Amino acid sequence: MPESIYKVIEIIGSSPTSWEEAASNAIKEASKHVKDLRVAEIKTLDIHMLDDGTLAYRTKLDVSFRYHGEG
Repeated sequence: MPESIYKVIEIIGSSPTSWEEAASNAIKEASKHVKDLRVAEIKTLDIHMLDDGTLAYRTKLDVSFRYHGEG
């Protein structure tokens, strides 16, 4: 089996409903722009209180994907 190299990026998702939905939203959007997503690790959870009194659940994740090199 050839050796594989993975790159890790940090992404943040938000949702008016839950941290789980925030994480899912972030991964779904990232998968539109990055190929071969592999593992997501939740780093932090927080709630942003908006000026209108609503809440935004936010999930910060480290996401790894297979690195294919330049070209």
